[in-house]
Amino acid sequence: MDPLLLGGIVAIATILVLFSGVSVAIGLLIVSAGFLIIFDGPRSLELMPEIFFGKLDNFALLSIPMFIIMGASIASTRAGADLYEALERWLTKVPGGLVVSNLGACALFAAMSGSSPATCAAIGKMGIPEMRKRGYPDGVAAGSIAAGGTLGILIPPSVTMIVYGIATETSIGRLFLAGVIPGLLLVGLFMAWSLYSTWKSGDATRLGSGSYTWAERFEILPRVLPFLAIILGVLYAMYGGVATPSETAAVGALLCLLIAMVIYKLWHPRAIWHVLRDSTKESVMILFIIAAAGVFSYMLSSLFITQSIAEWIGTLDVNRWVLMGAVNIFLLIAGFFLPPVAVILMAAPILLPIITTAGFDPIWFAVVLTINMEIGLISPPVGLNLYVINGIAPDISLKTILTGSLPFVACMVIAIILLCLFPGLATWLPDAVMGAAV
Repeated sequence: MDPLLLGGIVAIATILVLFSGVSVAIGLLIVSAGFLIIFDGPRSLELMPEIFFGKLDNFALLSIPMFIIMGASIASTRAGADLYEALERWLTKVPGGLVVSNLGACALFAAMSGSSPATCAAIGKMGIPEMRKRGYPDGVAAGSIAAGGTLGILIPPSVTMIVYGIATETSIGRLFLAGVIPGLLLVGLFMAWSLYSTWKSGDATRLGSGSYTWAERFEILPRVLPFLAIILGVLYAMYGGVATPSETAAVGALLCLLIAMVIYKLWHPRAIWHVLRDSTKESVMILFIIAAAGVFSYMLSSLFITQSIAEWIGTLDVNRWVLMGAVNIFLLIAGFFLPPVAVILMAAPILLPIITTAGFDPIWFAVVLTINMEIGLISPPVGLNLYVINGIAPDISLKTILTGSLPFVACMVIAIILLCLFPGLATWLPDAVMGAAV
């Protein structure tokens, strides 16, 4: 059978299996085993355990559970509420400062926790009621938190970037740096739209919840700055040549856990157990998907699907930007239905040879891919962040939350266009800090 036709059949079969309700990892293993048996015979299954566990034999994978523990330690405390309150106290006199402080809190908490749902829950529980009380439109209040929560998969340290780096054998350090400027760009676009929206509705002069003395502003900083110092310390250790990403992640996880215990009195064994239990569950889920995706990639390669697609793309007389547009549409659709980690692990083996053949930088592409995944987090039908916000504020309809999120989707599309026009937004910082890629 023609490998391209076979690739189409595999794609359809994968979609049907995943839509059946089975977990992503199990679905990938079912599809892989089925096609290997049909085309290579039952003996091909003997290699599956070796490939499955071999995919996990990677030292860089240690950073995933460590960063997850780091985020879970922060998410289990009042750090999100304190971060929000600190920014609100400092920006209370800025016109429209409340929505700006919410987006700033989302960006910082997302960077600390690496979890979009945790960011929405932590910042939204305080930010949404306060914005509504101050007269901000429900769409702006809900949409800004939903969009701000997505920043965790782009701003370092990002588990999604780690997964991409492992799947494509790309430098994780470069990927982290590549997400910094685009992440700040997105924050700026989100803030600009929010301020314009509140100004247009006549609410731009609305302030925070009250006046604060300088003593009150400085009083809250000791509860927030230690976590920010850890994030900066982790990044410095990675790029200062002090330690590897896995080593810095382990130290960061330990320090975040200790600070949570010291500052927020997280002493009870049950509370610590919940942090470790939840971190283990999420880590196992991600690692299971990584291992299953390794088997799936082997199946695609064994049946010459990946190679044939790359060759076919190479023979097409199509402008490379038209090709990139098609790739973005594919990623958007995939992101509507699947979590970012699953999309990256499934699509990377197919897309990487395509984008490199077309002359695109894989580091730059990682940022574009990640922003596409961010759009999926606030778009139906799956749109996890939309449902998290609806759970926090059930009196705000899902339609209102979605309508409020759409302008932020437009901001993300603008960011992708800017990255296409100015790829240096993603590549300059990695090259400046770590030297030009060979």
